Amino acid sequence: GFAHMNGRSVGIVANQPNVLAGVLDSNASRKAARFIRFCDAFNIPIVSLIDVPGFLCGTQQEYSGIINHGAKLLYAYGEATVPKVAVTLRKSYGGAYITMSCKQMRSDINYAWPTAQIAVLGASGATEVLHGRALKEITDADEKAKFIAEKEKEYNDQFANPYNAAKYGYIDDVIEPRNTRFRVIRALESLQTKR
Repeated sequence: GFAHMNGRSVGIVANQPNVLAGVLDSNASRKAARFIRFCDAFNIPIVSLIDVPGFLCGTQQEYSGIINHGAKLLYAYGEATVPKVAVTLRKSYGGAYITMSCKQMRSDINYAWPTAQIAVLGASGATEVLHGRALKEITDADEKAKFIAEKEKEYNDQFANPYNAAKYGYIDDVIEPRNTRFRVIRALESLQTKR
């Protein structure tokens, strides 16, 4: 949708975690791609508010062309020449991280909240993949739950936090939630003369 920030129109692209946990499906990808191209055509800056666990899986999505529509969204972000500011609010995993205006896709300024998680997988999925053999060997349910909790915390601390992403240049700054509007406005002002 559209919003005003400091008297200027901006296009807002955001994930809705109350609907399908915020995943990108065929319809959402197509809708967002059209909106981004519209904003680009009329020189309207794009602000992305990211809370995405990934793409929706399943045969229904495959039949409806999830790969094709996901690629449209990826290209729309990549080809847009207007100022692009992204804020990771909660989670950004895997291919959806790349698709939703990441730094590698020529986003101008990327922020993240301190509680954001940016990684290839969520902690529970990563624990199952990385420690699958060890989990199979544990028979006691309480011991297994303790092991999973420990490994998920270890994964979040080492890999899925915004400070790790900032260390590698994927995030420009980790910001407090209360400063989000101010920092986005300041970023848009600095990008006002972008060509």
